[in-house]
Amino acid sequence: MASRAARLSGDHAAFAGRTKRRSIAALAVAQVLALSLWFSGTAVVPALRAEVGLSDFQAAVFTSAVQIGFVVGTLASAVLGLADRFDPRRFFMASALVAGAANAALLAVDPAGPAAPALRFVTGACMAGIYPVGMKIAASWARGDLGLLVGLLVGALSVGSASPHLIGAFGGVDWRATIALASLMAGLSALVMATVAVGPNTAAPRRFALGTALRVWSVPSLRLVNLGYLGHMWELYALWTWVAVFLQASFAQSLPPADAAFWARCTTFAVIALGGAGCILGGLAADRIGRTAVTAAALAVSGTCALLAGFTFGAAPALTAALCIVWGVSAVADSPQFSAAAAELSEPQQIGTVLTAQTCGGFTLTLLSIHLLPELAGAVGWSVAPAVLALGPLVGIWAMLALRRRPDALRLAGGRR
Repeated sequence: MASRAARLSGDHAAFAGRTKRRSIAALAVAQVLALSLWFSGTAVVPALRAEVGLSDFQAAVFTSAVQIGFVVGTLASAVLGLADRFDPRRFFMASALVAGAANAALLAVDPAGPAAPALRFVTGACMAGIYPVGMKIAASWARGDLGLLVGLLVGALSVGSASPHLIGAFGGVDWRATIALASLMAGLSALVMATVAVGPNTAAPRRFALGTALRVWSVPSLRLVNLGYLGHMWELYALWTWVAVFLQASFAQSLPPADAAFWARCTTFAVIALGGAGCILGGLAADRIGRTAVTAAALAVSGTCALLAGFTFGAAPALTAALCIVWGVSAVADSPQFSAAAAELSEPQQIGTVLTAQTCGGFTLTLLSIHLLPELAGAVGWSVAPAVLALGPLVGIWAMLALRRRPDALRLAGGRR
């Protein structure tokens, strides 16, 4: 009898393991497919500028409207607690379908007219039901491996974010085909999400509670996690946005203009895409060593790279490229661990809202650092400007070390802090 019970228990565990692996893999695929709407916007801007004559301002708005929409969407979702009040899979699917429809509508409007950024805004707002919700679903399957699970999702995001730079290096894209394909991929992501199962850690949907989003600042341990996340985000998206410009200007000191542009795009792809490996390795390390240890170490490396980047400006391209690749890997390696820590320090029925509120704050801050860096570069040059990004890691390291000293830190990574 006991042996039969043991066999049944073993069969159940094996089935649960297969379901978990299948669901996490499908979730990663669904998230990359849906987030192609974000990546594709960056990829088509050069083609739109060439064909319809977008001004610098219109080109910037075409891209930034998605980010602004995402901030507004995450704010609304956090305040209303949408990620914890509805089935996360259905919320993801509905968000992907609406975002895909808004993206497809770009084919019917003037890309230089006011409707285009409005549609991009809607697409960005719908991302609030995709990116943080995906992390919540991953957390529902965690069993001592939350850092790795979230790392897989953020790693996939890093590779997707890098793809436009590789496309640009080899001749760009047809913007209509790209928009249509991205919209189709968003629809496909909804179908893939239908195959995802929610894990056993999922709490029952909660009632609406306006104050839940404020927990990210009212609870001391969560406040420190989110200060660390803000420091990380101050650096990351400014790096991702401007590293291609930095590299091209640096390479142009010793290479012909066409070669400088090509190698800058290829290097930028490596800087961002290899961050995917950093996310996975960081997740494995954090689950075994501890969240605060890994995040503080990654912030120390990326902050040091920010301080050194200016000294490599105009140096041998191989040296500048190598430093920027290390910078790119370390700057995103800690990203999943802030989400994992926030989930571990939250009540199960509030994880979706807490992650959404965290993401909202981080992406809001990126709007400042993204616009500050080129202004600073214009004033003092690229040999000095990147150092301002080290301010974020400095704050983040302080926050992680302060969190490490708190008793709450024992809730992180099974007590490994």
